[in-house]
Amino acid sequence: MAIHGLDKRFAFAIMSLKAVGSSTGRLLCAFGIICAFLSMWLSNTAATAMMFPIGLGIIYAMGDIVAQKTGSTVDPTKLRYGTGMMLMAAYAASAGGIGTPVGTPPNLIGIAMIEKYCQVKIPFFQWMLFAVPLLIILFALLFVLMYYLHKPEVSHIEGSHEYVERERGQLGRWIQGQKNSMIAFLVTVVLWLIPGALAVLYGTDAPISKAYGKYLPEGVVALIGASLLFLLPVNWKEREFTISWSQATKIDWGTLLLFGGGITLGNLMFELKLAEVIGKGLLDLSGATSVWGITFGAIFIAIMVSETSSNTASANMVVPVMISLAQAAGVNPIPPAIGATLGASWGFMLPVSTPPNAIVYGSGMIPITKMIRAGIFFDILGGIVMWIGLRFLLSMVGLA
Repeated sequence: MAIHGLDKRFAFAIMSLKAVGSSTGRLLCAFGIICAFLSMWLSNTAATAMMFPIGLGIIYAMGDIVAQKTGSTVDPTKLRYGTGMMLMAAYAASAGGIGTPVGTPPNLIGIAMIEKYCQVKIPFFQWMLFAVPLLIILFALLFVLMYYLHKPEVSHIEGSHEYVERERGQLGRWIQGQKNSMIAFLVTVVLWLIPGALAVLYGTDAPISKAYGKYLPEGVVALIGASLLFLLPVNWKEREFTISWSQATKIDWGTLLLFGGGITLGNLMFELKLAEVIGKGLLDLSGATSVWGITFGAIFIAIMVSETSSNTASANMVVPVMISLAQAAGVNPIPPAIGATLGASWGFMLPVSTPPNAIVYGSGMIPITKMIRAGIFFDILGGIVMWIGLRFLLSMVGLA
């Protein structure tokens, strides 16, 4: 999607909608929605990097308008709206990652550990049933925070719609690479969602549901989608395909190694009883004995750890401990594990908390004090909303 510019086509198509117009509030909301949606399918870092220059274009257009209205020179990097827009790019991308199992590595780590140590498999569709409603609520909270903490200097950016249309026009007609990427994307997503539809229609124990899960598990579907990129031609005469091996080698394979290493580390923690020792120690220290008391602690411990280490490392460290702690307390370990998984993606206070934060901090538009202020609010309020949301949503999807 990124190589062929399909992601930018999505972004400009949404921002050119008449409903968005030139309102600074609606622009900020639409900008955040795009970041969140893209990060459900792309890496959070890639979504932020793609939206970063688009946000800069809007901010500089606003700087010109403010200068015209005030009759003085305005530094766009000092605008409150610029700070809000840049933070929205990073925060919405990190938040959007929780929406699907493939949105961010901690989700895959949490799902794998729940399956291994709790003997419960969470299908792609079932994860989305609770994660997407939770994401919508959290995004609404994010928009309110970003808008009121960084009140726009003007209510409308005259010329913003023209800027978006001009950039969209420069993309030209759909090229073959974009069409192929869309085909591969849709095939993969549809195949991932079919098990959920079968479960709703026939039940999880129906022969057709079991057969589909046996022959087309989620890993196989991912390989089918990736294989299509190597098979769908961009230029048949030149034997050019949607993705080349040289491009594929530039994928961040280190994340897969980190993911596999984390699963191995979690396995060792259980085999050597380290997770059990840590879990019982935390249980004695905290006094938490209920499933939702442990879940509350799991969310905020993961958030604190993720502020100074990568989201993936946070999930690797916290999820197995929380599963063991819940098991030691004799309660359902799934809610604490999911809480820790989601909390691992919730570090917003510092540039080092996550790559999206570092990208937007490099714009020079975000004083560190404002990132810390916004991050503290979103960490605490988001964690509370997450805890309340999981209490209702997990029981509705049969995981609590």
